[in-house]
Amino acid sequence: MELIETVDDMRRWCEGQRAFGKTIALVPTMGFLHKGHLELLRVGRYLSDVLTLSIFVNPTQFGPSEDCEAYPRDLEGDLSKARHAGVDSVFVPTVKEMYPSGYQTTINVEKLAGHLCGTSRPGHFEGVATVVAKLFNIVRPHLAVFGKKDYQQLKVVRRMVEDLNMDIQIVGVPTVREPDGLAMSSRNRYLGPEERKSATCLKKSLDLADEMISRGETDPQKIKRAMKELILAHSFTQIDYVSICDPATLEDVDVIQGKVLVAVAVKVGRARLIDNSLLEP
Repeated sequence: MELIETVDDMRRWCEGQRAFGKTIALVPTMGFLHKGHLELLRVGRYLSDVLTLSIFVNPTQFGPSEDCEAYPRDLEGDLSKARHAGVDSVFVPTVKEMYPSGYQTTINVEKLAGHLCGTSRPGHFEGVATVVAKLFNIVRPHLAVFGKKDYQQLKVVRRMVEDLNMDIQIVGVPTVREPDGLAMSSRNRYLGPEERKSATCLKKSLDLADEMISRGETDPQKIKRAMKELILAHSFTQIDYVSICDPATLEDVDVIQGKVLVAVAVKVGRARLIDNSLLEP
């Protein structure tokens, strides 16, 4: 497994792989790998000849009140997991390498970024789109793998790829969960024992929405009220949003007539957690 730190070295390595006719899969991450990330790597390994993992805590996707430096890191552990997952190269650039002095270009996927997490985290998806575009230009992968837990991120990246005519296949992988239903996330490490129990309310609220829609409820407001009551009945919870929206546009729906995205963002203690389900009558 190659550990690569500079843009030029990463480009040269990937060019060498393409010269041999190999297909490259990229799994972009911010590190602190868990089983969800390992599933992305498994899918990337299956779909390609060469698997590349990027580990970069991207400062441009953190808001003013979010501490980029506090984001969990474990490079040694990540590299060990990457080796066991069959990763061929790991790209670990510094902030200065990715954003050299004088850098001033960003990418904004306007409409999709304005909903859900984009409301409470202005500029977040501009940072995501920009760093992903840079990684795509450096690695030039044939395909890139993302988790569906970050549904909005997946939609933003797919929109960017289509709009900018990037010849890259974007693969979405279902959410990996703990036995009690909690979605795998690097931020779960912030949860204390009691907060960890309360965090299951995200999945429980999605299950409640599924049950209500299956029974024929078509009023999203009634469903959202019930979901919020369930969430707030758990300790340490503060709701960012509960949304029932169009899966394509992420705009709220007035009546549930077909498939909808039910998405939640809840702060449990100091951890801001997200989850979602695609549901239909």
